[in-house]
Amino acid sequence: MGLKQNLHNLKEKYKGTKMAPAFNAIHTFLYLPNEVTHGGTHIKAADDLKRTMNTVIMALVPCLIFGMFNAGYQHHAAIDATLRADVLANFFTFDNLWIGIIKVLPLVIVSYAVGLGVEFIFAIIKGHEVEEGYLVTGMLVPLIVPIDTPLWMLAVAVIFGVVIGKEVFGGTGMNILNPALTIRAFLFFAYPTWMSGDKVWVYDAVNRTGTADAISGETILGSYAQNATPVYDQWDMFFGFIPGSVGETSTFLILLGAAFLIFTKIGSWRIIVSTFLGAAVMGFIFNQIVAADIITESSKFYGLMNTSWWEHLMIGGLAFGAVYMATDPVTASQTNKGKWIYGFLIGFISIMIRVFNPAYPEGVFLAILLMNVFAPTIDHYVVQGNVKRRKKRLNAKTA
Repeated sequence: MGLKQNLHNLKEKYKGTKMAPAFNAIHTFLYLPNEVTHGGTHIKAADDLKRTMNTVIMALVPCLIFGMFNAGYQHHAAIDATLRADVLANFFTFDNLWIGIIKVLPLVIVSYAVGLGVEFIFAIIKGHEVEEGYLVTGMLVPLIVPIDTPLWMLAVAVIFGVVIGKEVFGGTGMNILNPALTIRAFLFFAYPTWMSGDKVWVYDAVNRTGTADAISGETILGSYAQNATPVYDQWDMFFGFIPGSVGETSTFLILLGAAFLIFTKIGSWRIIVSTFLGAAVMGFIFNQIVAADIITESSKFYGLMNTSWWEHLMIGGLAFGAVYMATDPVTASQTNKGKWIYGFLIGFISIMIRVFNPAYPEGVFLAILLMNVFAPTIDHYVVQGNVKRRKKRLNAKTA
């Protein structure tokens, strides 16, 4: 009660000043706003932006916790390959969790501290309220980067993503690009050696042992891109006992998060289903090209083309992107038919980029950013098509 009263006093003290948005944001985040609607309201609902963001964060927490355990497990398994013989016995251990804590939590802290700091600065300078939109972005960013990403590098990327990806468009709800993916794109193009390769996905395994890994830290996509056979089976891929970005490896937990978001009506099931469908169709087409002997094993594209279409759905960041990124209500298509088109093209283009870009065999974030740009165009033609059909029916009746 004392803290609430002190914050309320500060809020009243700085009311009308440039610092007011900062104190309003802190007060609103910790407590329910005391503002009420005095005029007639047409829509009554218990949810607001803060509740919506917190719901998404709750869906992300299992991926975060699993990612912490996986960070430690991949580190120890790279040193001692025999640990992979009994995954369940060697995965949920305190040693694995501790490595996850010292490596993942700093990424989360830097993401939130820098991102919210930029938001507060813009709110104070421009005199607008601080929105809760970065609450989800701040959690997404640490989950879509490699475990050993330097903190200073992440901080620079977050500043770029928040300023260029959101604030220049007017803030939360006005951006045309997903801010988290804008941050990821900046890291990829500015620091490519830290975002790809066969060592960045496992915490410092080679440097700690001084010798080559018993099992490479390369992702499954990297192995397929080199026409090599991964050492992981389908269950490892599905449950997430594989190298990769912090939160994207467990398709099982991602699907649970998808079910939760769909149940709470936060995520669009049309976008999620159509993204998987588009990826499956593109993967199946490539499988048929290989089956028809149109491409030979000597081709650099053979490994990922020959990957089963259903495996494409479980590896890389496809599932994570489909559930948590493509469904962003601000940057995605708004019409129902548009959502089907939007999601299908994301999945379709993602697999295409995977196959034809073996140097960096992951195309999900590029596909989503591309479709973010075209989402308004898709909705425009869907609406115009609906208008034309209505006019046609009207003319038929009046004829």
